[in-house]
Amino acid sequence: MSLISIVVPVYNNAASLPDLLARFQDLAAKDPARRYEFVFVDDGSSDESYPVLQALARQERRARVVKLSRNFGSNAAIMAGLTQARGDAVAAIAADLQDPPELIAEMLDRWQAGAKVVLAARRGRDDGFLSNLLSDIFYALFRRFAIPSMPKRGFDFFLLDRQVCEQINRIQEHNVYLMGLILWLGFQPAVVYYDRKKRERRYGRSMWTLRRKIKYFIDSFVAFSYFPVRAASLLGICLSVLGALYAVVILFLRLFYAIEAQGWASLMIVLLLVSGIQMLLLGILGEYLWRNLDETRKRPPFIIEEIIESPPEEE
Repeated sequence: MSLISIVVPVYNNAASLPDLLARFQDLAAKDPARRYEFVFVDDGSSDESYPVLQALARQERRARVVKLSRNFGSNAAIMAGLTQARGDAVAAIAADLQDPPELIAEMLDRWQAGAKVVLAARRGRDDGFLSNLLSDIFYALFRRFAIPSMPKRGFDFFLLDRQVCEQINRIQEHNVYLMGLILWLGFQPAVVYYDRKKRERRYGRSMWTLRRKIKYFIDSFVAFSYFPVRAASLLGICLSVLGALYAVVILFLRLFYAIEAQGWASLMIVLLLVSGIQMLLLGILGEYLWRNLDETRKRPPFIIEEIIESPPEEE
């Protein structure tokens, strides 16, 4: 009988956790041919998530709770859960119930048919026009300049075979973009499409802040694409050529037409523009250098403070 692990990163999701576990229990009840375990990873929550998880683990013997020492980020929390999952197949899903746990049944059918990676890709999302637009731009750029096999609207919900899970567990990479890493491994994914729901108000506000989105964007491209560095080099070459041509034109006019140099304002504009571009290019290089430094430190990508095992069944 196959064991299925479901990994859930938890960060300030106290309100949704009881409902999420109930839907996991319904999923398991409809699939008696398989055994299930539910691995909740508390990623340094500042609300009542951890006490709620402790209570749920006492009620549900299949639930396990992994507590991280602080907030390491969603990707690190999922990777921590993957190291603790024991299943023959391991699914990862967010705790806010915007993704339907019931879809795991269809994903397991694809896994049973031979797929070692099953992605739940978003066909649409009820997140507002601006959020959808920015998301579509991000994934279009990522598909174009990093990993072409990324689904058009991306994914955060997936299922992995034990072999793939072990491969990921061997990669102790910092600032990792886990979704890109799954595709980078090269296993041909099966894709299941669904419409992502809007987060319900009773489950609190999203912790997916603008700062986290910017870091996510940078980590994604720096981890899987040299395009920013190459674009910076190309821009530098173009500016150098234009600057040299402009210098030749000014020198020619000064020598042969005795045109006096004028325009303090235009000079300052050019100086500020070029200086700004130089700082931008240094920032791009700095992102790569910082991540290189972060990797050489050999610090763990997450630290597990405590693991709560459910009590065994009474004889």
